[in-house]
Amino acid sequence: MDYVNAFWVGGLICALVQILLEKTKLLPGRVMVILVCSGAVLGAAGIYQPLIDFAGAGASVPLLGFGNTLWKGVKEAVDEQGFLGLFLGGLKASAAGISAALILSYAASWIFEPRMKDE
Repeated sequence: MDYVNAFWVGGLICALVQILLEKTKLLPGRVMVILVCSGAVLGAAGIYQPLIDFAGAGASVPLLGFGNTLWKGVKEAVDEQGFLGLFLGGLKASAAGISAALILSYAASWIFEPRMKDE
């Protein structure tokens, strides 16, 4: 049942974002910022963690989950280090995911020969 919950929650998040992209004139970069900020706000309000507990990767993998991870890292760092934690917490909490994305993207560029799109 965990897989089913992850599938439908993740799919619902993606469908709602797709509707937002189709029905508004927001650019994809702005939608990404909205998602990360929304995840941080929902995490701060205590709403997003129960969703992650219910749906697992279906809620933690989308950009909302990234915003929630940033929030949790900042909260823990501020509790431990005070004001300096505002700057260190998010970076420390998300470093592994960001590093993996950069390294795997670079490795994929060796395999698939990237080139500019012809418009």
